[in-house]
Amino acid sequence: MERKINQLIENCMQFFIEHHYVERSIENYRSLWHRGILRYMKEKNIIMYTSEIGRIFIKDCFPEDDLRTVAKEMIRSIRILDDALNHGDIKQRRLIVPVKHPLHGDIGTQMQKAINYLQSMRRSTITIDRYILNLSRFSIYLCNEGVTSVHEISERHILKFISTTSNNKSNVISCFRVLFRYWHENHISDENYENILKNYKWTQREKIPSYYHADEVQVIESAVDRNSGLGKRNYVILLLASRLGLRACDIANLQFSNVNWDKNEISLTQCKTNDPIKLPLLTEIGHSIIDYLKYGRAKSDSRYIFLAHRAPYVPATAAIVCGIIRKLIGDSGVSTAGCRRGPHSLRHSLGSRLLECNTPMSVISGVLGHEKTETTMGYLRIDLVSLQKCVLPVPPVNDNFYTQKGGAFYE
Repeated sequence: MERKINQLIENCMQFFIEHHYVERSIENYRSLWHRGILRYMKEKNIIMYTSEIGRIFIKDCFPEDDLRTVAKEMIRSIRILDDALNHGDIKQRRLIVPVKHPLHGDIGTQMQKAINYLQSMRRSTITIDRYILNLSRFSIYLCNEGVTSVHEISERHILKFISTTSNNKSNVISCFRVLFRYWHENHISDENYENILKNYKWTQREKIPSYYHADEVQVIESAVDRNSGLGKRNYVILLLASRLGLRACDIANLQFSNVNWDKNEISLTQCKTNDPIKLPLLTEIGHSIIDYLKYGRAKSDSRYIFLAHRAPYVPATAAIVCGIIRKLIGDSGVSTAGCRRGPHSLRHSLGSRLLECNTPMSVISGVLGHEKTETTMGYLRIDLVSLQKCVLPVPPVNDNFYTQKGGAFYE
């Protein structure tokens, strides 16, 4: 693919303007192209630009060990031209390429049928991705073991793979049960491998939710610098996690249509469960959203509330939200020893505060968007005040106990 270099640069300029790049950035790129690729192509009597010409220009003018700022900027300017040439669009500066987990061979084909079935049952994207990850690892393991068809899978293969799984073993077993049940019911396999897992037991370590005390959360919130547009955005994101307990994906996907200003409520469909939830639009959160929209948010027609702080101002992602909250907690000065720093720790903190206020478990489940109250019961382990009330006094031990049988415990 090729195009006249001047026309390509003008297309990039138009893209910058439409996506509200600041004037300084636009002029910087214009200067880079005039001092770099334009001058190089003029010297070579080349009019039509291709990605190969851009690569040769970088190779000729900037060695691989050139760490100067101008070298990095020139390389970035060429990447922008390549994006505009090959895709008609300019990608974000930090491109996150999703990891693919292929399903190998004939076994992978039969696994894909189970995945397609789950998708037809409208399972959430998070659930589907987890199944694909586990099944992909299992297909690779079977391939290394020389197993090429479903009928060659044995109990030994299944149990050996599970025993070598160190993380999320319960998820792997749950995934296998669904897979083997589907295979058996659809006559893909004559064996009902699901029976192998019925009596399979594993030791699952008890996880204590990571949380911060109310005064620590207040310190984290007050430490945010809200004088800049970036700070205004980050403060709203933090409040949505600490005051409402929203997950990172739900914060990132929050749209203007989710905020009902007349009823003072936020209503959305949770990414993880696909269940609807309604939460109060607290005064502090409402004022902070308005402050961000008026003085911090870039000009954009996007229906999403939170945008990247730098051009091209694409909607924020769950990864961006997690990074923001981790940084805010880390910069607040609050001790994070033994605690996580992500949005889920603030979600746990909210659950802890609600318990301390004697909030009914059903209400806490509604606030946190839990489908079952059994999920919320896990937060009882961090309600230390209530747990202390359950402590029974230890009766004193008589001295004769230590001197019995000739003083076996006596020194």
